[in-house]
Amino acid sequence: MAPTVLREGQFRLFFFSREEPRIHVHVSHPDGEAKYWLTPEVHLATSVGLNQRQLREAQSIIEAHLGEIADAWQRHFGA
Repeated sequence: MAPTVLREGQFRLFFFSREEPRIHVHVSHPDGEAKYWLTPEVHLATSVGLNQRQLREAQSIIEAHLGEIADAWQRHFGA
């Protein structure tokens, strides 16, 4: 299960239901995917297929919606 948290432009932000407990979000784009840690600050964990511009844009989207993403994490995982 991979519930969608947010869609913005060509980006889809989502969680995998059975993954590590450290708060993070996955980003899907037609060109590739990335994973970002959210604490202690937003930073890239891994990426495949996305260029630097796309990664910066994804990180900007995450930072703009950080509270919403964290709330969705709490609701989904109950942590």
